[in-house]
Amino acid sequence: MTTLRCLLFFALCGFFTSGAQAQDFGSALGVRLGSPLSVSYKNFLSRTSALEVYAGIRNYGEYGWFSINGAYQVHTDIAQVYGLQWYYGGGAGLQFWNYDRTVENSVTLGLSGYLGLQYTFYGAPVTLSLDWVPTLFVGRKLDDDIRAFGAGHGALAVRYILFR
Repeated sequence: MTTLRCLLFFALCGFFTSGAQAQDFGSALGVRLGSPLSVSYKNFLSRTSALEVYAGIRNYGEYGWFSINGAYQVHTDIAQVYGLQWYYGGGAGLQFWNYDRTVENSVTLGLSGYLGLQYTFYGAPVTLSLDWVPTLFVGRKLDDDIRAFGAGHGALAVRYILFR
């Protein structure tokens, strides 16, 4: 809950700040350490908009998933801290479920919102981000049709900047 409060605080700060709207890099590759654990690629389409794609895994013991996700994100500088931005956006993903006790597999669709902070280090080819990704899952999981909301998704991402 504390992470959510921090994200909301920084998001509100972003609404009241002014300054140049610019990203510090063109594209970056790295990992998302969270739910799901993923490999991530982020590419800026303009000075404020980016696409992020990532593929990852999540394990629950007797079952788990492999997922492929994509998101459109809008970034805004926080003028008081050089290199710090907040962002919001939306995206979708597919989760391919597997189960240890059955040969049955299934697929769900996840519709996600994004709210996060991103920091790009000055003079170093590294960027960090922390985000919250609430997700609505729709599809079949084992023998059940599901429509479930997951508020516990998000990650700390560490990426290496490929192009400035």
